[in-house]
Amino acid sequence: MARKASLYVGDLDERVTEAMLYEKFSPTGPILSVRVCRDKLTGCSLGYAYVNFQRAEDAERVLDTMNFDEMNGKPMRMMWCQRDPSLRKSGVGNIFIKNLEKSMSSEALLDIFSPFGTILSCKVSCDEKGPKGFGFVHFETIEAAEKAISRLNGMLINDQKVFIGHFKSRREREAEIKERAKEFTNVYIKNFGSDLDNNSLCEVFGKFGRIVSARVMTDESGNCRGFGFVDFERHSNAQKAVQELNGTELKGRRLYVGRAQKRRERQAELKHMFEKMKQERLALYQGVNLYVKNLSDCVDCEVLHKEFSPYGTITSCKVMTAGGRSRGFGFVCFSSPEEATKAVSEMNGRIIANKPLYVALAQRKKERQAHLMDQNMSRKAMSQRQNLQPHSTIYHPITTSGFFMTPQVQSCPRWDLPGVSVQSDHGHPHWSNALGFIHGVTPVNLQTPQMLQPDVYLQYQRDNSELYHLLQSHDLRSKVNEGMDVLKVSQMMETFHL
Repeated sequence: MARKASLYVGDLDERVTEAMLYEKFSPTGPILSVRVCRDKLTGCSLGYAYVNFQRAEDAERVLDTMNFDEMNGKPMRMMWCQRDPSLRKSGVGNIFIKNLEKSMSSEALLDIFSPFGTILSCKVSCDEKGPKGFGFVHFETIEAAEKAISRLNGMLINDQKVFIGHFKSRREREAEIKERAKEFTNVYIKNFGSDLDNNSLCEVFGKFGRIVSARVMTDESGNCRGFGFVDFERHSNAQKAVQELNGTELKGRRLYVGRAQKRRERQAELKHMFEKMKQERLALYQGVNLYVKNLSDCVDCEVLHKEFSPYGTITSCKVMTAGGRSRGFGFVCFSSPEEATKAVSEMNGRIIANKPLYVALAQRKKERQAHLMDQNMSRKAMSQRQNLQPHSTIYHPITTSGFFMTPQVQSCPRWDLPGVSVQSDHGHPHWSNALGFIHGVTPVNLQTPQMLQPDVYLQYQRDNSELYHLLQSHDLRSKVNEGMDVLKVSQMMETFHL
């Protein structure tokens, strides 16, 4: 299939299905396939789909006439499907636009940049509150991207001056931030109260070098907000100010002095720091923290500590409460994994205050949810496999003597083969009391063909035919006759008391 016959459809509402997309696009031309991409575990839509048309001209017509059409209240964003991921990942021809007006949409951005060349993808980033003020335009060629940057960078779009530059990956941006951090000149100061103004701030920091600007931040009423910025001419001056003034006291207050950061950079740094602390804490308690549930209302921290203390040194013990009442579960942390393992094996199922405890290693909420989801998916898959496989039953005929046993005959789950009493109207041999010539066989009732499902009835005919040929075979008859001879000899010996 040609590349230009496949479309990527993004920004879809989670309720959009393949049938809805087929109904939307099929009037334009024949469609070979429609696939909404979904999460493997939850089955929820990932918000994008692929539509494969039979003819490239139909796909092009849809892209020209239906791009950004709304479906379930959200505009669909369409572009040509790129089979080669290297083009997307390389970033060649991809530009970044920021400081966009909040009302700017992806469709409007496409109209602004389309005169510069063929656009592969165009998107204004949005969240639940709406557009975030920046977007991306991916041109087919690097020349078109350079032309758009040279013409529009620094220009006014909807009365707002925009910045346009080449797209940079997160790794490249983080590397640039680290390089700039090594040569910072702007210093952030906080916790100095409401006593300082711009002039006072210059007096405090002027001894470290020439200051380009200094400002104390104020609110709408002009009151000091307790923080400000000082921009030095040289990096060495700013670094010296940070080293000497950070943590010192000014008018009874301990100052914080550090490199000035953008909010996003500071939030990312704090997030990384807290995540690192969380991982260290998890590693510290890995294999030693126990989760205990099904606790009685009368079990408090003291009782829980007393019950688990025989198995090792307890570093912490807590029963979770709400409004002063027990929530029925708690945590016990031991000093070593061996002690925790021993407590699990001994205390799990132990009855305390007339209730059996459930004791296991504590898990994070995400890990527990993933584990439960995996168990549920495995259970569903096993159930489906069992439903697909027929459950065979084995027929064991009853005999009057221990010297003879008929061959075991397998049958399908909805019927029994021996004792068949069915009239054939399809040309297949059927019989009445098929095993009646074997003494002692108890006939078994069978469902009539009219009571069976069509696929079951066909299987029924095949099984009856196979059983008929088995009964007519010379080997089986010879074995039956041999068995009957042995039975007669045995009966004669019993008669004459031999």
